[in-house]
Amino acid sequence: MAGTEHLTVRREGATLILTLNRPEAKNALSLPMLVGLHDGWMEADADDTVRSIVLTGAGGTFCAGMDLKALAGKGMEGERYRERLRADPDLHWKAMLRHHRPRKPVIAAVEGHCVAGGTEILQGTDIRVAAAGATFGLFEVARGLFPIGGSTVRLPRQIPRAHALEMLLTGRPYSAAEAARIGLVGHVVPDGTALTKALEIADRINACGPLAVEAVKASVYETVEMTETDGLAAELKRGWPVFDTADAKEGARAFAEKRPPVYRRE
Repeated sequence: MAGTEHLTVRREGATLILTLNRPEAKNALSLPMLVGLHDGWMEADADDTVRSIVLTGAGGTFCAGMDLKALAGKGMEGERYRERLRADPDLHWKAMLRHHRPRKPVIAAVEGHCVAGGTEILQGTDIRVAAAGATFGLFEVARGLFPIGGSTVRLPRQIPRAHALEMLLTGRPYSAAEAARIGLVGHVVPDGTALTKALEIADRINACGPLAVEAVKASVYETVEMTETDGLAAELKRGWPVFDTADAKEGARAFAEKRPPVYRRE
């Protein structure tokens, strides 16, 4: 399994759980964390037994963004990973889901701080669960910086533009309740239970036909900027082949026989 000193990876059934693991720094992004994230996404894509991914953070925090000490030139932990960056200068953007979209659904389980780069990574996930005490926000402008992880492009496409601009231009924190009200997260649960809820959602996804799930996710993202006419045509191109799979036949047969389906990605 992939993993580094700042990113742990474990399996729970068909779900791959990636945990940002630098709690002493509120899981601020480090080079070992970025390499671990990159490798985790790639592992999930390559392994057909993985049907969903959960991204969470250790120590009651999701991610407090980039390590500002490193940004100020004071060095970044994990120098031995520098060769990975030299080999793939895009690695950090893939890690943050700016330049990579996993084909499996990604569910975020957020406790505590999910700010700056944390909120930017969040926008690359598909389903989002927040603990009641979680905090969100894009603080970059307050520090004279730019949220270059994709937020000026993605956020106005994911929540109403007025809310997106307020978040981007004020650099203020948002509570979990407010994040849910504007549509940034889908669930708010008691503190300490975000991962449990995320795994419940993952289990529901894992019980579905994996070929269908992946085709649905791909269709949603590839058609989002198309006209309705073009999008509907693309949906047919993506969706019709699913009906010809053995999994589709198994789903109908299992329904008729009143039993759980057994999907084989065929």
